[in-house]
Amino acid sequence: MAIDLSAAFHTTRNVLQGMKQRGWGRIVNIASAHALVASPYKSAYVAAKHGIYGFTKTIALEAAEFGVTVNAVCPGYVLTPLLQKQIPETAKARGISEDDVVKNVLLAAQPTKKFVTIEEVAATTAFLCSNGAASITGTAIAVDGGWTAH
Repeated sequence: MAIDLSAAFHTTRNVLQGMKQRGWGRIVNIASAHALVASPYKSAYVAAKHGIYGFTKTIALEAAEFGVTVNAVCPGYVLTPLLQKQIPETAKARGISEDDVVKNVLLAAQPTKKFVTIEEVAATTAFLCSNGAASITGTAIAVDGGWTAH
């Protein structure tokens, strides 16, 4: 909770006033597809990510008149070092192959059957920071290979 939720709160608290005073700002919280949907056995993570999305919407409302936008990017599974470490652990715990973990556990809900790339998350974030996104605020952008389309 400290990293997944409280960190965004404390960071926003430190920058929001200055953004309001300047009449311009962009806050992009990196949430997760789990900000939009739940999965079993991830209650703390899902609660934190749902909290990020609620926090995003609230600050967006509070900052809208000051030229500050606040949004959340919600990636599906990204093949990070943390996730790579979890694949063999999950395979062992479930008694299945690592390939089956990737195909039938991690990417089962992502219709593209591909991991989201860091570059895709970064490009979405960069767009939300641009002037082209000046009227996008209080929303969650799913970059999830179609996971939340179910």
